Amino acid sequence: MSDARELLGVRLSSPDKVLWEEQGVTKSELADYYLAVADRILPHIARRPVTLVRCPTGADKKCFYQRHPASGVLPQLKEVPVPGFDEPYLYIEDEAGLVAAVQMGTLELHPWGVTVERPDRPDRIIFDLDPAEGLGFDSVVAAALDVRDRLEAMGLRSFAKTTGGKGLHVMVPILPDAEWREAKAFAKGLAELMSEERPDLYLARISKAEREGRIFIDYLRNDPTSTAVGPYSTRAREGAPVSLPIEWEEVAPGLDPKAFNLRTVPGLIADRPDPWAEIFDVRQSLGEAAARLGG
Repeated sequence: MSDARELLGVRLSSPDKVLWEEQGVTKSELADYYLAVADRILPHIARRPVTLVRCPTGADKKCFYQRHPASGVLPQLKEVPVPGFDEPYLYIEDEAGLVAAVQMGTLELHPWGVTVERPDRPDRIIFDLDPAEGLGFDSVVAAALDVRDRLEAMGLRSFAKTTGGKGLHVMVPILPDAEWREAKAFAKGLAELMSEERPDLYLARISKAEREGRIFIDYLRNDPTSTAVGPYSTRAREGAPVSLPIEWEEVAPGLDPKAFNLRTVPGLIADRPDPWAEIFDVRQSLGEAAARLGG
């Protein structure tokens, strides 16, 4: 067993430590994964405040969240002050930052919907479609397409990704000209509208007791303290799954999110164009869409 491995100036200690027991995925393999997908993940992770889900003893052991600098945080991770918070937040700037996060036992990366340049103004809205236990994934697919179509009717283009779990995320890029409360209010308004129109399918409340047979349209992620897993991030779950951006054409019956994991994703993305390549070219404001929703 190797004692250490040097990567981009980061000392990767215990590189042979197994982080996903069932698959035998090691810390070294996790670092290699992030370097393999760096060109895809960094545009969505870099220079954004980030919450690290650290699981230093493995995915099936105790994990904890870290948002702020503390002893033991490597210098390749940067920090930024955020208005309204007493402590600065961590952020990743480059590939070395990804490796540093791995060295710290980070199995999930949860970026904010803001950049470090404008930490008070969101530039993304996310709808997290969370199905009840036992509900088939095709129902989640149908819900994601419904969200997409409703957003499109309001003039908003959206993008899809798997969550690395049992749901789907619908991401809406926006110009950073709205406050957090406005972004959250818009997401809540759409979720409530959908649940009112189709109470048999959708739920806009977090209540587990009411969720049977329905999909919770989680709008609560649109908040500085309630981030969602980032594109191309691994998950601290069985199978070493990955949250993968996909084309809307792939959001169709039969989609199997379990096919996207740490070992399959690098090959998959090497063989196809980036499904989110145009996300940074989309220039759309929340204001007009919010007015249409309210009307």
